[in-house]
Amino acid sequence: MGLRSQQQPGAEQQRASGLPGEEEPSHARRQVQRGRQTTRRGRSPARPDASQGAPNRATERPAPPSEELAVAEFIRDLKRTHSCGELTARDIGREVVLFGWVHNRRDHGGAVFIDLRDRAGLTQVVFEEDAGKELQELAHELRLEYCVGVRGKVVSRGANANPKLPTGEVEVHVTQAQILNRSETPPFLIEDRIDTAEEKRLHYRYLDLRRPAVQRPLLIRSRANAVTRRVLEERGFLELETPFLVKYTPGGARNFLVPARLQPGKFYALAESPQLFKQLFMVAGFDRYFQIVKCFRDEDLRLDRQPEFTQIDLEMSFVSQDDVFAVVEELVRALWREVLGVEVKGPFPRMPYEESMREYGNDKPDLRFGMKHVDLTRLLSEHRGAGVPMWSSFAQPSPGQIAKAMVVPASAALSRTETDKLEEIAKGMGAKGLARAKVDDQGNWTQSPLAKSITPEGRAAINAAVGARTGDVILFQFGKEAQVHTVLANLRLHLGKKLGLVPEHGTRDPKDPASWNFLWVVNPPLFEFDEEQKKYVAAHHAFTRPRDEDLPYLDSDPGRVLSHRYDLVLNGFEIGGGSIRLHDPAVQQKVFAAMGIGAEEAEQKFGFLLQALRFGAPPHGGIALGMDRLSMLMSGSESLRDVIAFPKTQKGTDLMTDAPGDADPKQLHDLHIASTAKKDA
Repeated sequence: MGLRSQQQPGAEQQRASGLPGEEEPSHARRQVQRGRQTTRRGRSPARPDASQGAPNRATERPAPPSEELAVAEFIRDLKRTHSCGELTARDIGREVVLFGWVHNRRDHGGAVFIDLRDRAGLTQVVFEEDAGKELQELAHELRLEYCVGVRGKVVSRGANANPKLPTGEVEVHVTQAQILNRSETPPFLIEDRIDTAEEKRLHYRYLDLRRPAVQRPLLIRSRANAVTRRVLEERGFLELETPFLVKYTPGGARNFLVPARLQPGKFYALAESPQLFKQLFMVAGFDRYFQIVKCFRDEDLRLDRQPEFTQIDLEMSFVSQDDVFAVVEELVRALWREVLGVEVKGPFPRMPYEESMREYGNDKPDLRFGMKHVDLTRLLSEHRGAGVPMWSSFAQPSPGQIAKAMVVPASAALSRTETDKLEEIAKGMGAKGLARAKVDDQGNWTQSPLAKSITPEGRAAINAAVGARTGDVILFQFGKEAQVHTVLANLRLHLGKKLGLVPEHGTRDPKDPASWNFLWVVNPPLFEFDEEQKKYVAAHHAFTRPRDEDLPYLDSDPGRVLSHRYDLVLNGFEIGGGSIRLHDPAVQQKVFAAMGIGAEEAEQKFGFLLQALRFGAPPHGGIALGMDRLSMLMSGSESLRDVIAFPKTQKGTDLMTDAPGDADPKQLHDLHIASTAKKDA
């Protein structure tokens, strides 16, 4: 039977000691606490002594054959009737069978009380004083994390009911029990609020995964997978698989390479996405494809990036951009409705890429708060630099050079020390500094070297442009366009969290639809100019369709060409991206020409796809939604590692299995490769 639950594991009302409504820990739990403290000092965890009946690797004997037979018979004859988070007053009088782990144990000098835990919650289990010698002996042997099965009768707790537990009205009086497996003393407490280092928790990830707070994001993710499959299947999508071992194609992220043993000297690439293959499904006439697929990128890791990640991949034939948006919004709204119980309104708003960059400095704006940027480039040009020497170059603006400002409201009450800290943050992102000015009640600038040289007309114009009021602080950034955008975008997010406009992670009220700000960012440039190569390259990939009205610029001014590419953004995170594809070979050839790619080079790099597109490829488009990021946001988790069952560290290592590991010399010989890495001394 499936596990049913009346509670959400890891819910917000949890006490510091563990699950909701949990009683004080037993002496064995205190022993675990002492073991954890010892571990911090670099020694092995302390174990309870033999007088406490706790297991010890050195002294514990294996279970006798008769006990192994009893376990087999218990599992064979008794089937679970309920989960540990399911029983209520409606079940009083029923005989039930529960399986789980000992979460807590309390000996009241006769009766022994056990909190039995599975992924659905907790149930209090009672070994009564008159239960018989055999049951009493078993009850006194039980310790934390023993895996047990019990059979018994559901009884009301009466005046002792625990309102903090969904199962708190009842308890199970045991008539039959069996230890299914004993446990060594855990290296840390199996409860939600612990201060154990993440490295240790990842080393014992299988134990960390027992904690309800760790299970909850994975349960949300599982539900999201099920809803995704149902919604897309109902709308005519086919779940089709694509290869992991593929040919390397240039562009995009760095690939993991896999040596091909049967073809010495040649390598596969691990697919960073199913992009080319899903387009081939459209050429093949499958019309609507989806896949919840694992992808791989050999990139430097960060808080929201892993070397292997999962995406919901979609592709559709005979569609426009609006058609893709309609399907994706329907899917996303179903996820929020069925997984979180939140009704998100549609359609989602749309914002041109140019507006997003101009007002927020990036293409994934967090719309939960204001503090928009204001581009002052034209204003400074009109005022010939407004008298400020370092702005004099804007009297005649150069391509790629911009000036922007952002207002920090007077309510923030920033001190000089705090504004100085903002400058240090800006310098940490490569800026030379952070010009700023505080506005007084006459509109003058104070606490700023700019005040000495700014012309009154220039100051008034800037105040009006940014909407500055008394007490506001204006932050300025100018120089190379990309850097200006980046610095102010990150300062905006930093200030949004510092000022309490948005939480550090997650949302203030996940049940409030207004907490979820979805946005389509549309029509970005098709190309970007590569300063090193001195040529245009694809901003996304070479098979994105240009806007029809921009086709004349492919030959004359590629930088002006906008595309039918789009990103879905939620609360400052990009959760999906896609495009309408280029299916016309003639336009495809012009796109390659704008990138300096000739026919021969194009065939060499993309030959199989180009050939397929010449065989009556239909108009098509699609998107990939990041399942890891979606799960992180839906569960309110702080990092992607929280929503991945067995994640890697920021160095790409698996602390539990110690991957990656060394290869045996014979393995390398069979692959016809050698390692040039220097061995540690």
